[in-house]
Amino acid sequence: MTKDPNKSCTMKVLLLLTLLTLCHAKPYMPINVMNFVKHHDIMQQDAGDYDDDDDDDDDDYNDYDDNVVSDCPEGCRCSKKVLQCSDQGLTKVPKDIPANTLLVDLQNNDITEIKEDDFKGLDNLYALFLLNNQISKIHPKAFRNMDKLNILHLSYNLLTQVPENLPKNIQALRLHDNKISRLPKGAFRGMQSLNVLELSANPIANSGIEAGAFDDMATLYLRIAEAKLTAVPKDLPSSLTELHLDYNKIAKVESEDFLRLKSLQRLWLDFNQIKYVENGSLAGIPKVREIHLDNNKLKKVPPGLNNLKYLQVMYLHSNSITYVGVNDFCPSRTRVKKTLYTRISLYANPVKYWEIQPPTFRCVSSHNSVQLGNNRK
Repeated sequence: MTKDPNKSCTMKVLLLLTLLTLCHAKPYMPINVMNFVKHHDIMQQDAGDYDDDDDDDDDDYNDYDDNVVSDCPEGCRCSKKVLQCSDQGLTKVPKDIPANTLLVDLQNNDITEIKEDDFKGLDNLYALFLLNNQISKIHPKAFRNMDKLNILHLSYNLLTQVPENLPKNIQALRLHDNKISRLPKGAFRGMQSLNVLELSANPIANSGIEAGAFDDMATLYLRIAEAKLTAVPKDLPSSLTELHLDYNKIAKVESEDFLRLKSLQRLWLDFNQIKYVENGSLAGIPKVREIHLDNNKLKKVPPGLNNLKYLQVMYLHSNSITYVGVNDFCPSRTRVKKTLYTRISLYANPVKYWEIQPPTFRCVSSHNSVQLGNNRK
């Protein structure tokens, strides 16, 4: 069967959107394995096929529902290619997992350690769910030969470091809500297929991110929220299209912070302690479409917004902004083309909104796109 390239592209986009949705699951929410199997077309992964033809789907899901494997680890449920052992009070990884398994679900148990041979022989494994256990140690060779592993969830554990020798083809790596405080040089070396890297709710400070921590890697989405950052980390992956640094203690945005991030489209810096944004800082992200700077300590609109051609959404509410200039958001030259704003939020600032000149919002899509209001304490 000839693959439709447009269809394959659509499937990859849907995969990324699904992974992003999962990244915001806090507190711990169990992954619904049945929905995951359906949305990720697990039954086709061993063939490397993203084709979701309706007839094939019916056969595949019948495989999952009806062809239950009898030779299955105690307390688990095995289909032809899926092993479910969640919520069983397990203290270690079950033995004798069928070699053709594509998905292993061990979430919400009491596993404390991943040993060298726990997943030996599972060379076709596509997804591994280990979230919400008590894992504090992973053997450096635990993931060897897992060249087809695309999704690895290790959130809500007790890890103090990024696992060594991670498979290079992983598309989604979730490590949030652990005890990781250090990202050593080359921690994610060679991971060029990564779509989502989630590191939030770890005690990561700027001093814990070594130079070269993100060398030789590419990722589209990076989240280091709820950490101990006091500044924007340096040398972030240049491939980023979405960056979340919310709920930290960042005090300012400096001119060199985003110089590498030419592809960035969405930026979250809300709920920090940012007092000012240096002139020229935002020029480094010319393709940005959405910026969150709300719930900070800004006293004025950040400079350079009027030069961001594609910026459509700007959140600045709950700051200390007292004045809005006529050219703060829109180009000063009328002939300069700019994508219209769909939302500008300025409420909960001490600015006197009735003193803002009408032309200030001349480049918004409608009056409803601007949110103003009194400063409410």
